[in-house]
Order: sequence, then C-alpha cells, then structure tokens
Amino acid sequence: MGRGFTSAGALLLAGLLLAGCSDDPAAPVAGESKTAEPTVAVPTEVPAAAKTKLGATGPATAPKCVGVAIPVGAEPQQVIDANPTAKIFCFEKGLHRIARAIRPTEGSTLASSEGAVLTGSVQLRGWQAEGGRWVVRGVLPAAYKLKGKCEDEKTNPCQRGEQVFVDGAHLTRVMSLEALKPGTFFGDYAANAVHLADDPAGKAVEMSRTRAAIEVSAQDVTVSGLTIEHFASLPQGGALEAGTGWKVVANEVRWNHGVGVMVIQGDRATVSGNTIADNGQLGIGQYDSADGKLTGNLVTRNNTDGFWIADWESGGIKSTRSSGEVSGNDIVANRGIGMWSDIAEYDRVIAGNRIRDNAADGIRYEISYQATIRDNVVEGNGFGTGRGSGPSLWDGGGINVNTSAGVTVAGNLIKGNRNGIAIQSRTRGDGPRGPYVLADVLIEANQVVMDERTASTGVVENKESPAKDGAIRFSRNSYRIGDRQAQRFAYRGATMTWEQWQAAGFDQDSVTG
Repeated sequence: MGRGFTSAGALLLAGLLLAGCSDDPAAPVAGESKTAEPTVAVPTEVPAAAKTKLGATGPATAPKCVGVAIPVGAEPQQVIDANPTAKIFCFEKGLHRIARAIRPTEGSTLASSEGAVLTGSVQLRGWQAEGGRWVVRGVLPAAYKLKGKCEDEKTNPCQRGEQVFVDGAHLTRVMSLEALKPGTFFGDYAANAVHLADDPAGKAVEMSRTRAAIEVSAQDVTVSGLTIEHFASLPQGGALEAGTGWKVVANEVRWNHGVGVMVIQGDRATVSGNTIADNGQLGIGQYDSADGKLTGNLVTRNNTDGFWIADWESGGIKSTRSSGEVSGNDIVANRGIGMWSDIAEYDRVIAGNRIRDNAADGIRYEISYQATIRDNVVEGNGFGTGRGSGPSLWDGGGINVNTSAGVTVAGNLIKGNRNGIAIQSRTRGDGPRGPYVLADVLIEANQVVMDERTASTGVVENKESPAKDGAIRFSRNSYRIGDRQAQRFAYRGATMTWEQWQAAGFDQDSVTG
C-alpha cells in the first residue's frame, strides 16, 4: 500500500522562513549589469506536496480483470500464444513461477484483480550439512558477463543476479565461505554450490533465477494488478520492462536484483500508482524514451544489494536520454539518489514529488538540457553516502544541478539535506543538443531550510569550466539559516556569510531568517 509522508510543522515553515529582512532588489547578479524583472514573489506557503499524502498504490487499486484466464501452474506464454485474438489475460490468484520472460502482443493487457504473484525464483532442495554449514549443489547458472559498480569495489557482490530468500526474507550475499554468517549466503559459481550459515530444515528456501517477468515485444501493452518479485534481473535490467505506449499501473514490484521497472525506448509510456520497493539496484529506470510519465508511485528502500550509493544509478529513479514528467511520487529511503536525470535529458518536468531520506542527492540533474524542477518537497537527503563522497557541494545536495543548461528550480521546499542547493560546473564534453555547460540556470522562489546538519548552498566550478557571468541566477528565495554570520554559502572557492553571498551578486531580492 502507498504511504504519505509529511514534515512535522510543515505548515509553520512559511512564517519561520520569512523571518528576517529583504535586500535591495535592484542590485546586480554576478556578472550582470542589472537584475531581470522577477517572475514570482518570495514564497509565503509550503508547496502543495508538503500538505498532500500519496494515495493507495499497488495491486489493491487495480480494476477488475475480465479476460482469458491464466491458471496457477500454466505457462503464461503458451496461454497467450494459444489465444492470438485475445487482448486481455488475467492471472488467477496464487503464485505463478515464471521460467521464461513473458512477451505480450500489441495492445494486450496482462493483469490480475485476484492477487496474483509472479516470481522468478526456484525452490532449493537437497541441502546437506557440511562443516557446520549447509550446501546445495548444481543450482547456479553458467558463467555470464558481469557489470555494475558496487559500494564494495573490491569483491563486487552486486554484480551477480541470483539472490536467496528464506521464508521470504532476503539474505545478503557474501563473497567467500569464510565471510558466511547468519542472514547471509555464499554463491560459489566455480563449484556450482550455494552455502548457508542457517539451518534450512523446515524452511522455504528459494533463489531468484529467471531474469525478467515481462519483456518488451510489442507496443501499447498494459500491465496491472500484479506482484512481481524475486527475479534475477542483472544490473540496469528490469524485472518488468516497458516499451512504447505501455501502461504499468497498480502493481507491486519488489525484491528483484536489478531495476524494478525499466522503461526502454518507451515513448509515451506511463508508470503510475505502483509500489516499487526493495529492489536490488534501482526502483525505476528510463532510457531513450520521450514524453514518458512516472506519476503517483511509491518508490522506496531500493538498492538492497550493495550498488554504489553515490554515483552509479542506485536508489529511487534514474532516467537517461529521455523527456517527460516525474510527478506526485513518494521517493523515500532509497540507498542512492532519489530522482536522477543523467546524460542528455531534455524537456524534463520534475514536479510535486515528496523526496525524503534518500542516501544521496534528493534530485540530481546532470549533463542535460531544459528542465523544470518545481513544487517538490526535498527533505533529509544525502546523509547515507559511502565511498567517493563527502559533505562538500561537489558531492551534491537536496537539489543538484550539474553542468546542465536551461534549468529552472522553483517553488520547492528544500529542508534539512546534507547540502541545500548545489550548482556544479564541470568539464563534461558535448551532447546531442550542444555542449554540456552550466548555463541559463534559475533558482527562484524556493524555501531552503539549512539546519545544523546542512553544510551549505552555492556554486562550485572546476578550473577548466568556470561558469560564465550571469549563467546562474538566485532570486526571490526564502532561507532559514539561523546565524546570519555563519558561512552557509559558497562561490568560486570561498565560503560565505549571507551578506557576502549577496555581495557576490546572488539572492538580491531574497529573504533570510
């Protein structure tokens, strides 16, 4: 079921944020001779998303399915192929073991209104005691190409797709027999053996084996009302793949190794009203897809299998070379970035989401083009990064705009993150719509709360790619920073007080308290 999240005292923030004084609105921004006419007023209320709860998500919200039945124990593809004129296929209640990915036909629907669970796991039987441990042999697949970047870059446990579950509980992979302990498993691929520390007697032990539940094989497919779990999807691969015109609505996608839902060259695809939780790498992925809609989903607790938290598409949602809308989602407590647009994104709208308690950035918009990031609640993000990350603005913030052009960040509540707003200019080469540069970035009408945990808000640049004068404009924002003499801002290598930040040409018409 979906859950809503609201901040304690959110309705009081407006009054608190406006405490303090405003400054001369006619003073210039950095590198400009005069300030452009403001487009909005300094905010006086939190965005609507702060006062809104996400409604129910997942299979309980799916409509009734009426069509050709797929009974438990039947091979779904055989049922589909035997009914070439049928358009709606209804999975009956129960556990459906999927041995090969389903390939639906154009315009068809795969659905359930009875609580069908599609699993990619196989049962592991024939355990033998051996040296105080338990082992089963002959169950692992043949060798396959490994990829993916792990938090543990020495042993790389995230690269293998097979995961083990005992009575439904997920075990953590270790990479040697010596590291085995309760709650873990060791897959010895050279010897084709799986080892446990816990006695499996009387328990249901299963291992994810099938790579995907549903593959892209046609356009305009609807998937609704299904629980999809325990698929051995490889890094960057989806347990549920979606293509052009697909509608993925009211499903629960959980405990799969790679990506929960992966939209691949899926123009006009919709992913809406789903619960996408506890997947090994990422909740939702999107690649090379125009005009997609990711709306009203609960995306939570993803990256359970040790992918690199700071910088390799782990966590909530990541999209590449795509456009469209990401709105009204709860993106919460993922071990990575909440919402990440990376590489040649364009015409992107990220609006009205509640993005809380993710280990890395709340929102990162990186080496991409035109975007509007508005009316989001971005709170408590960035406190769980590990290797290759730290507290500086180079490491991100509640909202991070990295070497992108034509980006407006407006009307957001950015509260209690590791950094507030991080603007970065790096040397990143060229893309399909021109060079990747930091340009035409407007930070406007946001409410930024930098509490004792928050380092700073500001702009950082590498020596080879300094931002041009006037490339970034901060305007009509409202800050709560506590001590006005504290150095909570940064620009061109210097940390700054509020007054110094304004003297550098930023936030001339903003307020603080």
